Amino acid sequence: MSKLRFRVVETAFKKKPVAVAVPAERPSEYFAKYVFNKEKMFRYLPSKVYAKLIDVIDNGAPLDRSIADEVAAGMKKWALEMGATHYTHWFHPLTEGTAEKHDAFVEHDGKGGMMEEFTGKLLVQQEPDASSFPNGGIRNTFEARGYSAWDPSSPAFIVDDTLCIPTIFIAYTGESLDYKAPLLKALRAVDKAAVDVCHYFNPDVKKVVAYLGWEQEYFLIDEGLYAARPDLLMTGRTLTGHDSAKNQQLEDHYFGAIPPRVAAFMKELEIEALKLGIPVKTRHNEVAPNQFELAPIFEECNLAVDHNMLIMALMRKVARNHGFRVLLHEKPFKGVNGSGKHNNWSLGTDTGILLHAPGKLPEDNLRFITFVVNTLMAVYKHNGLLKASISSATNAHRLGANEAPPAIISSFLGKQLSQVLEHIEESTKDDLISLSGKQGMKLDIPQIPELMIDNTDRNRTSPFAFTGNRFEFRAVGSEANCASAMIALNSALAEQLVEFKKDVDELIEKGEPKISAILDVIRKYIKICKPIHFDGNGYSDEWKAEAKKRGLDCETSVPLIFDNYLKPESIRMFESVGVMTQKELEARNEVKWETYTKKIQIEARVLGDLAMNHIIPVATQYQTELIDNVYKMKDLFPAEKAAKLSAKNLELIEEIADRTTFIKEHVDAMIEARKVANKIECERDKAIAYHDNIVPMMEEIRYHIDKLELIVDNQMWTLPKYRELLFIR
Repeated sequence: MSKLRFRVVETAFKKKPVAVAVPAERPSEYFAKYVFNKEKMFRYLPSKVYAKLIDVIDNGAPLDRSIADEVAAGMKKWALEMGATHYTHWFHPLTEGTAEKHDAFVEHDGKGGMMEEFTGKLLVQQEPDASSFPNGGIRNTFEARGYSAWDPSSPAFIVDDTLCIPTIFIAYTGESLDYKAPLLKALRAVDKAAVDVCHYFNPDVKKVVAYLGWEQEYFLIDEGLYAARPDLLMTGRTLTGHDSAKNQQLEDHYFGAIPPRVAAFMKELEIEALKLGIPVKTRHNEVAPNQFELAPIFEECNLAVDHNMLIMALMRKVARNHGFRVLLHEKPFKGVNGSGKHNNWSLGTDTGILLHAPGKLPEDNLRFITFVVNTLMAVYKHNGLLKASISSATNAHRLGANEAPPAIISSFLGKQLSQVLEHIEESTKDDLISLSGKQGMKLDIPQIPELMIDNTDRNRTSPFAFTGNRFEFRAVGSEANCASAMIALNSALAEQLVEFKKDVDELIEKGEPKISAILDVIRKYIKICKPIHFDGNGYSDEWKAEAKKRGLDCETSVPLIFDNYLKPESIRMFESVGVMTQKELEARNEVKWETYTKKIQIEARVLGDLAMNHIIPVATQYQTELIDNVYKMKDLFPAEKAAKLSAKNLELIEEIADRTTFIKEHVDAMIEARKVANKIECERDKAIAYHDNIVPMMEEIRYHIDKLELIVDNQMWTLPKYRELLFIR
């Protein structure tokens, strides 16, 4: 196996960038080439059908099933012209990935032959097996039926030879079994609630859209090195590995020149993404070695979530063309930055107003403050739930270290906005709100254009930071489906806006002028949600103590964090805005606990295998060589001199014996602890047992393995080391 390590290292060093075929057209010309967007709809659908479908997409009108056949016919005609031979309903089950079952465009023609067919019925609804996906007990194996139903608001697209139709996925009994169905409900809820509040400021607002701009961080590892690491292959992260002498401490990778092989990968990825209508814009080196980032222009939230799921699949596919493997795990390497997926979220109206952006007029700024403060109230009231929405076995390794936000939800506002809120809190009803917008700043350096200073600085330790015209939910993990965080956030805000309107209307009914009523309620809310506002260092021990005093959720055990979904206030919130029922929430938590257990279980098995089949054999082989050397020294030198010359080797022999004994004993103990945990029937209790008992054992075993890595002869060590994984590109 050590030969494999050196062979793949040598091969990786010799690899050159792969040539990428660049389309002759400009990006704007091939953008969305493989997407059945509005332009294609206009060309391939009858005008009346097109008008009805656009009304569904833009205004949320009910889908008229009578147009389904004509939509399917137009979609099929376009797909066949683009070379598609199959179609699939593409959905997001509770697996953090996507699912698809491909069917050919063929049916019997009744004459012994075949014909290409795709009906409205096949477009609108299909019946995947619901019991084979995570469902939290909603579906039994003998009750398999589930439905996938077309989501017209997210356009169909072609991947390879398959037409992919975005759909929701629900059980035969109606409960959602995916991320998209509750996301669409949450977006509808926040739309309705926000429109009602917007009418205080502009009665012409008819629709409010939630926008999302995600920032996808990832690592690229040479595929040969990846294959030589069973832990990366099976779990997505390194379960052993001592720090490289050089990692990210020089900060020389961040925004550095993109390595040629990586640049070729990025070029092909961007071309393919643009063809699929994903508006990728930014690419750069991230902080850790071999870590990178990709970010698009923001989009409507539902479409942005679909595009993120699609880009992750595309990254994995394109990486293999370039001899890489993409690591989307939140913490693939210990001791360096993990990977997140910052969710830049905001609300905008159909009249062109960003609701989280300040304006020039006092009334504009009152609207801005209204939505900012209500957002803070929602985050404060449901801070534990928001933490649960981004928690997982994998993201737990990332939060609270190496520039990732801590596992305590708080919101950074910046100096100016903080001062404005303090002013409102202390002001009288006659005080006006005035924000200075952006200030021009001239630098005393030639040939540099005038810059604009944002109203807010950036706080890398804040999980939920205000950044000028949006909030950045930085705690979301790189591997996650953004929908989980967006469901919780938009649902919580919808509930809060309904409460706000109720409070304001009560004051207006008592004779209070509208503006005065809004200010009164805002002032009250600012005082209530003060505990969520924190602009300091989220890593400090002082903040952890302070957060506890403020009543914020400080739990760090992932299985216990999931309890937030089933708190009475969470169930009440989700049910009141029509997003999920208690039954659905209970089922999802069963899935979350079960998934947590299985991921730790797999990691423990892989670590045990590495320890017994890689580490201990290599360590004892090296120990044997040391023992042989000690005996030969006795043959060559007088006893006293031999003892002196062999003293260090004897220390190493003893240390190897101690560490291998510890590893073997603890691997055996870990197996027994797993057996005990596996007998627990309650998924929650089982997950807690894995968190409390198995995870600490894995850390202890790793510690001794990593110490052995520093001792054992490099020529014998079978697993590619951090210096090879992180610096060969």
